Amino acid sequence: MNWARFQEALVHRAPEALAVHLLMVVITLAIAVAISIPAGIILTRPKYKKLSVIVMNVMNMLQTIPGLAVIALAMPFLGLGLKPTIVALSVQGLLPIARNTIAGLYGVSPDVKEAALGMGMSPGKILYEVELPLAMPVILAGIRTSTVYVVSVGTLAAYIGGGGLGDLIVTGLGMFWSEFLLVGAGLGALLAIALDRTLAYVEYRITPPGLGA
Repeated sequence: MNWARFQEALVHRAPEALAVHLLMVVITLAIAVAISIPAGIILTRPKYKKLSVIVMNVMNMLQTIPGLAVIALAMPFLGLGLKPTIVALSVQGLLPIARNTIAGLYGVSPDVKEAALGMGMSPGKILYEVELPLAMPVILAGIRTSTVYVVSVGTLAAYIGGGGLGDLIVTGLGMFWSEFLLVGAGLGALLAIALDRTLAYVEYRITPPGLGA
């Protein structure tokens, strides 16, 4: 272990790489959530239920494509850098959130929705004031899954100039510097754990006591 090289990686290179990686993850998740949750809501409405199988099959197919392949496919259209990485990661981050949104909404008891309807609530109010709050713990579980996936696959961004913690890993592999590998991979794992635990706490806080039991 070369401690001078380890210090170089941890003190001088890691802060910027971690900041870029976190930015990449936050933007990707924002895009994935903005697409997946509305899509999940629409696909659970009676008028569009028949489309849910088709849409979910497409998302399943996109999920099976390796992350590096998706990034490579986006590169000819968007060039090098952070932009194609975010697009590719957003595509692959859709499935867990959309799947859990659909599962969470279908998991709301019909009796609860019938009682809300009997109280004079409109379908829109039932969705936003009954269904979504009750489904939110399941939806957040999907966001947690997508977050961990995006953090890990985001390290591949370094191969097309996207930056992030992958730069440390690629440098370590190219130069045979285990110190850079250790810092890059270690910080990636810690970031995934930290974000997962943060979302788990949010999920715990918003879960009604009865559902938590």
